[in-house]
Amino acid sequence: MLSRTPPHNHRRGRAGGIPAAALAALAGLLLAAGDLPAADGLALQDGLRASLASSRVVDRDAAIEALAADPGPEAGALMEALLAGDLYVDRASSDLYLRDPAGGGYTLAGSGERTDGAGLALRKVGTSNRQRQALSAAVHGRSLRNPDVEVRREAARALATDEGADPAFIRGLLAEETDARVRGSYERILASLALRDPGSTREEILAALATLRERLAPEAQGLIRERAGSDDPEIAAAARATLSRMEAAIQHISLFETVFFGLSLGSVLALIAIGLAVTFGVMGVINMAHGEMVMLGAYTVWWLQELLPGRPGLALILAVPGSFAVAAAAGGIIERGVIRYLYNRPLETLLATFGISLILQQAVRTFVSANNRPVATPSFMAGQWHWTEHLSVTWGRFYIILFCLAVFLMILLVMQRTRLGLEVRAVTQNRAVARAMGVDSGRVDLMCFMLGSGVAGMAGAALSQLANVGPNLGQAYIVDSFMVVVFGGVGNLWGTLLGGLIIGMANKFLEPVNGAILAKILIMCGIILFIQRHPRGLFPQKGRAAA
Repeated sequence: MLSRTPPHNHRRGRAGGIPAAALAALAGLLLAAGDLPAADGLALQDGLRASLASSRVVDRDAAIEALAADPGPEAGALMEALLAGDLYVDRASSDLYLRDPAGGGYTLAGSGERTDGAGLALRKVGTSNRQRQALSAAVHGRSLRNPDVEVRREAARALATDEGADPAFIRGLLAEETDARVRGSYERILASLALRDPGSTREEILAALATLRERLAPEAQGLIRERAGSDDPEIAAAARATLSRMEAAIQHISLFETVFFGLSLGSVLALIAIGLAVTFGVMGVINMAHGEMVMLGAYTVWWLQELLPGRPGLALILAVPGSFAVAAAAGGIIERGVIRYLYNRPLETLLATFGISLILQQAVRTFVSANNRPVATPSFMAGQWHWTEHLSVTWGRFYIILFCLAVFLMILLVMQRTRLGLEVRAVTQNRAVARAMGVDSGRVDLMCFMLGSGVAGMAGAALSQLANVGPNLGQAYIVDSFMVVVFGGVGNLWGTLLGGLIIGMANKFLEPVNGAILAKILIMCGIILFIQRHPRGLFPQKGRAAA
């Protein structure tokens, strides 16, 4: 039987059975979003301060009850701190301090005075399981009435997993709510509760199934399947129709998510492959150390985050030009030190660059570490973008797609609108004639190699947000990048972009069915068969490199 006690009713000492995982996620959301009020100006009455600082459970019960009844932001801040385990009491003065979970340090409740805690005899204010449930219910109720619509949406999504939610409480929230998505969440919750309640009438069950058929609640699939086996033919038919529509919608959502993940992978592959397309298209060099340029770009992000602790967003922004500069410099050294002596000797160039890749990997293992290095995700790339009530995409992958497209357009502009691009196209089509016209082909080779390496470094900066940063990072993507170049057409930027997106999406569609290794084998076999019919790829490049 459903509990009829509203989750916010703490005067009876009862709390809603909100799942711990949902509450922890909600508390993390509030802390990350900065929605908790500052401790400045907390006006604590002596009795409330003494009750919170007391070691007696009954005193803390009274304090929590008083805080739950107080709608003010100060009470909310105290409850958040108490729930998160960030409320401390000074044994000497009985003053309360709120610990800052992000930057450390403490804030004196009542005055807003900051301190590092030195010289204080601080003790954490403890709570029992029952008290944490009461605090969680109170915090959850505040979140459901938060002025910020995004906070209310997250709180409503968390409430959907609460099997003991009170229908009267939900109906009250529904009557007050103005946002369509939050209202939809409440309607789905009420429909699920009606299906779960054995006392629901036939009309209530049919209305609940109609609501779920319209609103699409994947969390209620189990309840709907139970009703599909009902002895009432009308209820069973309605449940089967609801399941059929829900499964079709879930398939569409899954298809969209697969395409999105494929685009994010394909955009990174295309960005890595652009450097290969430039160097191979102009210089005819197969650079086996290209993956290590990606690795250097990723390590640049890690190094800047170590240099700027606590500011991962600024470090990542600075790492975009920084990774280009580091990888381009490394590429220039490789070109001037090794490759310039091996032009027109493809086998020796391949072996030499393979040796360079091993040297760079070992150098990172020796001077940095053989273990993967942690790279933090900035706050603006964290979380999800909810397009609809059920469809969401991660901000990180979305920004990476935009970043890769922006870099591609910049490279395209360089090749089409600058003197360097004109010289590159001239050398690509006919090196001898270009030199006769006064083009310094050696300088063009150097600039192209540095450009290709720098772009690979920026790809590494993007990849640091998707994969572990380690010495073998580049090797995991170099084979796929070569396939992108061959498939799209050697030296053709549009072919590289399209080839990368196609191969990225093919990977994501095949991996769930065949596994990661077999998926790569199938893609490689498909590209081999395609090259048999179209040896120059999707967009064949004219000139010496395509001959």
